[in-house]
Amino acid sequence: MDLKDIKAIIDLMRKNSLTEFEMEHQDFKIKLKRGTSGNGDEGMPVSYTMPLPVALQTPMVAAGAAMAAGATPVGAPAAAASESNLLEIKSPMIGTFYRAPSPESAEYVEVGSEVNADTVVCLIEAMKVMNEIKAECKGVVTQILVDNAKPVEFGQPLFKIRPT
Repeated sequence: MDLKDIKAIIDLMRKNSLTEFEMEHQDFKIKLKRGTSGNGDEGMPVSYTMPLPVALQTPMVAAGAAMAAGATPVGAPAAAASESNLLEIKSPMIGTFYRAPSPESAEYVEVGSEVNADTVVCLIEAMKVMNEIKAECKGVVTQILVDNAKPVEFGQPLFKIRPT
């Protein structure tokens, strides 16, 4: 079973309001569960938020303070325009994010790396299975949004890509 099949199963679960799916075939087993948020949105996935690292919080706090003081951010329109055309590579599953195939190996991609649809950009380990995640677009990596060996959620942005 490949990643596209798993995505299709997840879509079917959403469309049919299923909260659990389990399949076993030869030496492959998959079990998917969706929780509820408890606010009446039955069948919606439960999401967990992780605090931003301090290094990422500081510029945002400084920018917010400058905006509150009435200052206009320098280059904000240009930054917003360049941000709007970036593509995101999102996590297709819950698991642990790895930038390289093994601790001794080189990372799949770095900021500035050119990728195409078939370029493997990372691994996500789920249920002791290493799943290769491909870019599925053509462009240049502009940002890596997750630290190595950190947990990721379904749909969480992993990379930002400037299309070419």
